[in-house]
Amino acid sequence: MARRMMAAMYYGIGDVRFEETDVPEIGLGELLIKVGTALTCGTDVKTYKRGHPLLIRNVPALFGHEYAGTVEEIGEGVDGFEPGIRVVATNSAPCGDCFFCKRNRPNLCQQLKNTLVNGAFAEYIRVPAPVVQWNTHQIPDSLSFRDAALTEPLACVVHGIEEAGIQLGDTVTVIGAGPIGQMMMMLAKKSGASTVIASDLVKLRRDMAVRAGADIVIDPATEDPVERVKQATDGYGADVVIEAVGLPVTWEQAVDMTRDAGTTVLFGGAAAGTKFEIDTVRFHYGQLTIKGVFHLAPKHVEQALKLITAGDIDPDILVSHEMPLEKIKDALDLMSSGKSMKVAIAP
Repeated sequence: MARRMMAAMYYGIGDVRFEETDVPEIGLGELLIKVGTALTCGTDVKTYKRGHPLLIRNVPALFGHEYAGTVEEIGEGVDGFEPGIRVVATNSAPCGDCFFCKRNRPNLCQQLKNTLVNGAFAEYIRVPAPVVQWNTHQIPDSLSFRDAALTEPLACVVHGIEEAGIQLGDTVTVIGAGPIGQMMMMLAKKSGASTVIASDLVKLRRDMAVRAGADIVIDPATEDPVERVKQATDGYGADVVIEAVGLPVTWEQAVDMTRDAGTTVLFGGAAAGTKFEIDTVRFHYGQLTIKGVFHLAPKHVEQALKLITAGDIDPDILVSHEMPLEKIKDALDLMSSGKSMKVAIAP
């Protein structure tokens, strides 16, 4: 007879229920993790509000993907893990052998969509074998589950910062001061940026941006963010601009804020089918570098965990509330309304 657990189940847009379901069964090379803490993220909010064709393919479905916990069971063939070990894992893994993996772009591996981990808003979660192999790590006893659960989103940020190529003394602008944007600001400073500019419509996020290291904070509802950035940079624009919202209008803003020969990192994923425009003359004669940056590679996961363990990231800026699992719907509503950063969910 199957064991039972409590979990948040996704039934459709705006319909998440706290109910009893079966504990996942694990197979060859897999782990069963007892969730210590799970975190809400922007992707969870988007899924809650408008669905997600990759994360949620059939309903009802387990939900959530940022977590850390304790190994409960190990599948046949698993090496390096045993029950009782405290771990963190990501929500996908590459194959290590395909066209993109061989070209050092494992974040573009087609296997990622086949290894997606969902179900962190529950008492237990199953970790597929590829994720166990590539992206599951033991965490030190000194690190809380809450802080360790930041590993996956921070790994994505580490990738974005790597692609940004920030130089000592650069001015870096970050559009969007949600948890991802806050981590971008923290790592921009660690990378040598002398000035960090943040732009966000939400007061809570602007206030947190100051704590995260922003030197200038812009409210785009009261001033033109492009003009404000140019004003702060003697008319040139920022050396590096990172867009962490995912809207065509802010993608265009990001390019407009970037100085000639500067770099624009389009990190926020816009909705399918949308487009943005760019001035071809400025793009060519201004010698702009525009990069799309997606997801993470296993090396970024290792780097992110080291940064968290070393105290180089301030989790108190990134996680503003804690709630029990049965309040998951309230947590998603709170985050989507701009009244919280991440919410820590305790099963």
